[in-house]
Amino acid sequence: MRRKPGVLLPLELAICDAAANLRQRGDDSFHGYLIAKALKEHGDARLLTAYGTLYRALARLERMGLLTSRWEDPAIPARENRPGRRLYTLTAAGEAAIADARKLAAQAARAKRLKRRLAST
Repeated sequence: MRRKPGVLLPLELAICDAAANLRQRGDDSFHGYLIAKALKEHGDARLLTAYGTLYRALARLERMGLLTSRWEDPAIPARENRPGRRLYTLTAAGEAAIADARKLAAQAARAKRLKRRLAST
C-alpha cells in the first residue's frame, strides 16, 4: 500500500506530537529512547511494532524535513561512560505538519458527527 504524498503515518504523527510536547516541557532535542518513553506514556507504544520501527520512522521524518538530527558532543557520553546519542529536533515544517494533521482530524470528527446526526433523523 502506497502512502498519499504529504500524509503522515500514525507513528510519524505520534513522534512529531511527542517531540512538540517535549519541546513545551523544555527539551528542544530528544534521542530515540526518550521519544519511545514519551510514546509509551501517551499510549502510542503499540505503534512500535518491531525492532527498528522507531529509528526508521525518525529517518523518514528527517528526510521529509520534519526533523533534524545531530550527534551529541562526544565528551558527554565519554564522561558518562555510555554510547553517544543521536539527537533529533522538530523543525518548523514538523510543527506545521502537526497543526495540519490536527485540523484534518478535527474536520473528520465533525463530518462523522454530522453523518451520525443525519442518519438518526
